[in-house]
Amino acid sequence: MLRTRLLWFGFGFTATGAAISQLVWRDLWVDRYALSAEMKEKFDALEARISNLESVPLSDSKPPQVEG
Repeated sequence: MLRTRLLWFGFGFTATGAAISQLVWRDLWVDRYALSAEMKEKFDALEARISNLESVPLSDSKPPQVEG
């Protein structure tokens, strides 16, 4: 009887530990994916801004006026 209780306790403890570790792993994975997606979005926006700046012809750009 003691062995059966010990077996069921071990099984329950293992199952609970596995469920908790799965939840923690999923939470960490979601955070990592969200950070990766956010960085990709920001770099894409930066690349678009740089592309827009590079596409402006130099003849259209005027030097800044200095008042003095």
